[in-house]
Amino acid sequence: MTMPRDDLAILSDEALLVLYANGDPVAARLLTQRLAPRVFAYAMRVLGDRAEAEDITQEALLRLWRIAPDWRQGEAQVTTWLYRVATNLATDRLRARKRRQADTLDDVPEPGDDRPDVVTGLIEADRMAALQTALACLPDRQRQAVVLRHIEGMTNPEIAQILEIGVEAVESLTARGKRALSALLAGKKEELGYDDVI
Repeated sequence: MTMPRDDLAILSDEALLVLYANGDPVAARLLTQRLAPRVFAYAMRVLGDRAEAEDITQEALLRLWRIAPDWRQGEAQVTTWLYRVATNLATDRLRARKRRQADTLDDVPEPGDDRPDVVTGLIEADRMAALQTALACLPDRQRQAVVLRHIEGMTNPEIAQILEIGVEAVESLTARGKRALSALLAGKKEELGYDDVI
């Protein structure tokens, strides 16, 4: 049975996944529209490569669709499970990169930019490039923890579940990551247009 789209939009991720498993294609579309941008943004921050982030997003969602019929509500949130899969896929890609020889920071593409005007767009592009470059300098686990906490807005317990570590380890990783980012970005405040910010 297919529900009207407006009714489906208010449902939780778990409810939409169950509806998809029962054959509702509208539920799948809504869940994809809801989750794909978040997974892509996370993968993009962790990997710094648009094509790899797209691949990870697609693979993570395919895995979600495969397990949908066996989904057990109440054991985990769909987003937590999906971020865990994306984290594992990203970790595999990062390890493969290191085996092939690490990319230089100059090879990392700048993130895309929807510019309202040229000057604002250039400033924002410089800020995002500086952040991406700084993130790329962090150890993998610190980068994952920082992105999940401060960019994706997840809680420490959610991150602990995704990274399969304790909450204290998450706190340590994010604190060390923030300190490292501050050190890496120190002295660039004026260059990035923050000179008049208190």
